[in-house]
Amino acid sequence: MQDVLIGSAVSAMSTGLGAIPILFMKNVTHRWRDILLAYTAGIMTSASMFSLIPEALSLSNTWIVAFGLMLGCLTLLWLEGIVPHVDLEKMEHALGSGSGHAHAPIDHKSMLIIAAITLHNLPEGLSVGVSYASGSEALGPLIAFSIGLQNAPEGFLVALFLVTQNVNRWKALGVAALTGGVEIITALLGFYLSSVVSNLVPYGLSFAAGAMLFIIYKELIPESHGDGHQRSATISFVAGIITMLALTQWV
Repeated sequence: MQDVLIGSAVSAMSTGLGAIPILFMKNVTHRWRDILLAYTAGIMTSASMFSLIPEALSLSNTWIVAFGLMLGCLTLLWLEGIVPHVDLEKMEHALGSGSGHAHAPIDHKSMLIIAAITLHNLPEGLSVGVSYASGSEALGPLIAFSIGLQNAPEGFLVALFLVTQNVNRWKALGVAALTGGVEIITALLGFYLSSVVSNLVPYGLSFAAGAMLFIIYKELIPESHGDGHQRSATISFVAGIITMLALTQWV
């Protein structure tokens, strides 16, 4: 329990750490936003395909993994019907569009965006908790670290969006950090359920992988390829995959 608490806390705090540059940066181009999104997608793809799914297969069979993948995908599809699509289009403006001195309240649209991103963090926390419960000593820290890596640019993008809506930079940093906090709760829940319910681990691992793959294909890749920066985004996507492959070898 202590290990999963530490691992989930580190991955969750990475969201806030990634948002820190928002306090100092005056200009962020659309290209860099797309590069960050694509890099995040590469990390999540690699974590799903080369860590979560192989571990689930080693503990079960193709049918169970297929069921978990589809359940994770359909669950995120259902959640998307509750909370609107994560609209990151307004991040295309330079950070200078927010003065940094404004104290505008977080409006209804921004709250919906925050809620959507928070919900998207649920399967990430779950994947950390289930990975620690899998019995593989290397899998838990590896997934926690990979989720932390992809949380950093995600936290930056959340804070960037809020700043472009004239939300104070410090407030934007705090909100971005809080969106990752939900991962600690779902990590503990995933660890607890996997520990007490027999044979739940492969379902949990494949569910988390399916949910992450949904986010990658439905949100991250389209957002990073819709504004004329496909080449740099593609290279960044592959770099994210290579990053996770390297971590898999080193951990």
